[in-house]
Amino acid sequence: MSLRATLALALAAALLAAGCSAGPSGSGAPANPTNAADQAVARGPNLDASVTVRLVLEPTSLDITKVAGAALEQILLGNIYEGLVKTGADGTIGPSLARLPEVSGDGLTYTFTLNGATFHDGSPVTAADVKHSFDNVVAKDSVNPAKASFASVEKVTAPDDGTVVVKLSRRDTTFLYALTGRAGAVLKKGASNDLASSENGSGPYRLKDWQRGSSITFVRDDSYWGTRSRVAQIVFRYIPDENAALNALRTGEIDVFTVNGADQLTAVKDDPSFTVTSGPSNTIFVLGFNNSRGPLRDPRVRHALRAAVDKDGLITILGGDQLYAKVGSHVSPTDPWYEDLTSIDAHDKESARKLLADAGHGSGLNLELTVPNIYPPTIADYLTAQYRDVGVTLKVNTVEFAVWLDKVYSKADYDLSLVAHVEPLTLLKYADPGYYWRYDSEDVQTWTGEAVAAKDDAERDGLLRKVARKVAEDAPADWLLLGRSTTIAKPGVTGFPDNDTASRFDLSGLQVARI
Repeated sequence: MSLRATLALALAAALLAAGCSAGPSGSGAPANPTNAADQAVARGPNLDASVTVRLVLEPTSLDITKVAGAALEQILLGNIYEGLVKTGADGTIGPSLARLPEVSGDGLTYTFTLNGATFHDGSPVTAADVKHSFDNVVAKDSVNPAKASFASVEKVTAPDDGTVVVKLSRRDTTFLYALTGRAGAVLKKGASNDLASSENGSGPYRLKDWQRGSSITFVRDDSYWGTRSRVAQIVFRYIPDENAALNALRTGEIDVFTVNGADQLTAVKDDPSFTVTSGPSNTIFVLGFNNSRGPLRDPRVRHALRAAVDKDGLITILGGDQLYAKVGSHVSPTDPWYEDLTSIDAHDKESARKLLADAGHGSGLNLELTVPNIYPPTIADYLTAQYRDVGVTLKVNTVEFAVWLDKVYSKADYDLSLVAHVEPLTLLKYADPGYYWRYDSEDVQTWTGEAVAAKDDAERDGLLRKVARKVAEDAPADWLLLGRSTTIAKPGVTGFPDNDTASRFDLSGLQVARI
């Protein structure tokens, strides 16, 4: 069933935008191969292949139960760890460690039947493992970054080794979707390994090696309970510098390359040695405002900061609309509750100056921007210049991502913050006054709660549309850019995702054509 259909029928899933994906090639080779690439595909996959994937953001830890950051989900979910259900490339929720659940008429009880999977040590995945994993997520002392997504979970029981029953305290249109994320990851009960540097998953790959500051290597689990991977090894190489990454691609060190800038596309667009794929994304570059801090408590200041920035100009210098688009709130155009809100706080320097003057900052305002060093300085430099034109002096504080997680995400010790949010349904975070924006709106909290408990798609979508508009009108942040997922690969390398690769890079279907 599609994810949107699941929302309506099961009243328990949230949506992931459906999009195209370069899924597994399977056995479907061209009937009459005429070029070298098609001929290679026709010869079948090279089961001994090692594939090197270029990524940007390296995890600070591999402990998916404790450490925040999309870098963990990006490589671990679907590859190392699995959930009871999973989201497919086309936006569908399907079976994984369990069959799709039976849902009670009141939408409060989900019964899962396990599929007989095994962990990497060969032991069976049992209902006790699932209960243990879910209980740890909702425990009072849990620090799981996805704990909030299980807020409706009242009780988890394991009536036998193959059955899991989850009782909810209220209807929850996001529950099934939460099961596809890190909260739903099933870990082995009683395992004593250090999750910060090792794993105890059930996925198609095992962790082989982590060279900190350089790469993480997975190898195929030859005893995998499901369909075995068609490559022997995956090496994730972390190369933040765009020039260095492009050089690595050109010299053959990289097989699959996640694109961050227009220069990379320009360099390969006419080169038959590479293929380029593109798909939708939930990646939104958010300029977060600390709504609890000093002048940023005043909505006039926040609206002024939004109106001061020419988003069209920023998109142009970053590579144009092949890579980015404008967005007026924290919603992707692929979401059914999307509404074009870009007219709110549209670029207007005179309006920005007046708002600042009305707020008592006509003679100037000093603010600090904290930004992780994984991003090129172009955006921060652009913001600095744009704000200077309206009398705002911006001090840019570039930090390691681990420092950003501690200083901004955990402690909200900042004025402005720039970071790319890649996870779907981040709109729901605006209902949490403790989230790092420190945005507190009773309306948003009420409507979000009602949307989660909605009885049908139309009710849910209408409520989330109200949330998105209210958020845009309150300006707790500025949404600078909506990114697209673009990937460069060598010919013959297929089966990698091309949508939302920043949040999930499921390589279970990866294969390399035999040469």
